[in-house]
Amino acid sequence: MQKHPDHKNLLLATVLSFIILIAWGWFYEKPRIDKIQAQKDFSKTEDSQSDSQSKKISSSDDKNKKDLERTENVELTNEKNLSSPVEAIAFKAREDVIAQTQNQRIKINTKALHGSISLKGARFDDITLVDYYEKVPKADQENKEVVLFSPSESKTRYFVDFGWISSNKNIDLPNPNTLWNASSKSLSSDQELTLSWRNKQNIDFIIKIAVDENYMFNVKQIIKNNSKSKITVSSYGRVNRLLNNIGQSNYILHEGAIGSIQGILHEKKYEDLIEEKNLSLTNNNQAGSWLGITDKYWLGAIIPDKNLNFNAKFAFENKAKNNFFSVDFIGEEVEVANNDELKLEHHLFAGAKKVKLLDHYSSKFELNLFDRSIDFGWFYFLTKPFFFIIDFFNKFFGNFGLAIISMTVLIKLALFPMANKSYEAIAKMKTLQPKIESIRQRLKDDKLALNKEMIELYKREKINPASGCLPVLVQIPVFFALYKVLFVTLDMRHAEFYGWIKDLSAPDPTSIFNLFGLLPFEVSSTFTIGVWPILMGLTMIIQHRLSPPSTDPTQAKILRFMPYILTFVLAAFPAGLVIYWTWSNVLSIIQQVYINKKMTTK
Repeated sequence: MQKHPDHKNLLLATVLSFIILIAWGWFYEKPRIDKIQAQKDFSKTEDSQSDSQSKKISSSDDKNKKDLERTENVELTNEKNLSSPVEAIAFKAREDVIAQTQNQRIKINTKALHGSISLKGARFDDITLVDYYEKVPKADQENKEVVLFSPSESKTRYFVDFGWISSNKNIDLPNPNTLWNASSKSLSSDQELTLSWRNKQNIDFIIKIAVDENYMFNVKQIIKNNSKSKITVSSYGRVNRLLNNIGQSNYILHEGAIGSIQGILHEKKYEDLIEEKNLSLTNNNQAGSWLGITDKYWLGAIIPDKNLNFNAKFAFENKAKNNFFSVDFIGEEVEVANNDELKLEHHLFAGAKKVKLLDHYSSKFELNLFDRSIDFGWFYFLTKPFFFIIDFFNKFFGNFGLAIISMTVLIKLALFPMANKSYEAIAKMKTLQPKIESIRQRLKDDKLALNKEMIELYKREKINPASGCLPVLVQIPVFFALYKVLFVTLDMRHAEFYGWIKDLSAPDPTSIFNLFGLLPFEVSSTFTIGVWPILMGLTMIIQHRLSPPSTDPTQAKILRFMPYILTFVLAAFPAGLVIYWTWSNVLSIIQQVYINKKMTTK
């Protein structure tokens, strides 16, 4: 049975509104509320830590599993337990820990990073990102740079280390309490750092560290066996993080453990690790594997030696009401003969997830799916190209807002033939409204005859009532792909537009409820409806009035109120996306007005 186009418009508007309402609730409001609650829970947790006592976990005597001792909270592999005395300590402020251990630290200073490496345990546990700030920089306020890594004793514990384990318990191995000797007092992009330590068996353990001008560290592990017998060792690397303030899962964004093992991308959100505890993986004869912990814009990832076979694990453990997350690898056992040496070359990425930089590292080190550490989502085939197009326009105009507007024009041009036919069909439907209404009145008591007459009318006039839906349906993946670009790519973060928009990846900060800042009070983000959402709503109202009116009173009311509902919902979306939608509507209005006039003159 043929349906009237009003039903199709109503169905489409209802489905789109339903999707947006769900998205707004899950992606914006619920995470915000849960984050506030999580912060309250975290403060309670901190208070409970002050009375914590030291605990010890002895190593197992099970030789088949080769359990080994190591000072940490999270066991590291599928077959080998690297946990062992565990201390439930009262965590301190990050600045206090660094200040107290200053004489045991090697400074890092590059154009992209600053911080230090701890000589105790040879840990990367103090890294701050240069020129990236927690909030939009303001001249009259202190701007705090983004901190990535923090010492294990701090409340924001997040570190990386590399080391050795062995099934032979008679070999002294460096551990988290080992104090390494350093070749210099600082590390820069043009200066290599060498850490060394010799055990009682006269075996030398050496770590050579270099860093490029961005975020990639080169970490060479060397063992020189000067003892009288061969030794068997395995190399490991680990990313370890304390994170109590997790909040509600954001379904449009992956944050947590991530890695490419055997050429397959594996992702486990923090919530999944808490529920499922761990994920064990094996990498055999597959170069280019990597694993780490990712946030929205930042990544800490370890890249094992390309010739190393290893077991990997994404792990979680709760100790003293603290959530510890760990991502690690342990390499296969290797024999080192006396008077021989072993060399492995790992890498560590610690920094901002810039698209072009990740692509550069992917090519240089032949890393599999490294760019997917940015959560481009289901529409990856659209999202990443969209980013490069917007980036091109940004370089041309020097403004991401103008780049988004230019991108809108480009999308409109690509969809022009389809949209043109759609608007012609809409215009024809509008001119046929008197005939349609006449048929409805004449055959209102005979639905079969009414439908038959309507079908014949559409055939005579060569109109497809469903054609008006197609451009909107095509724009849905475009809309969400562009949303992903604005939401997850670092280049959009804190990108300014003209006027009051200081961050295109954040909602319009103005609100009609305080007269856009004229009244001296703040408005809850739940009820913020800024200038750009209002402009978008006005364009939607104009579009609605240019469309054929519905003959059903109920449908007419719903469609009439739809622009107001969508204005409220989309007000919580990134300003860049609202600008795109507004400009897209403006171009659609121009196109529709032109076609309406063209059809009227025929």
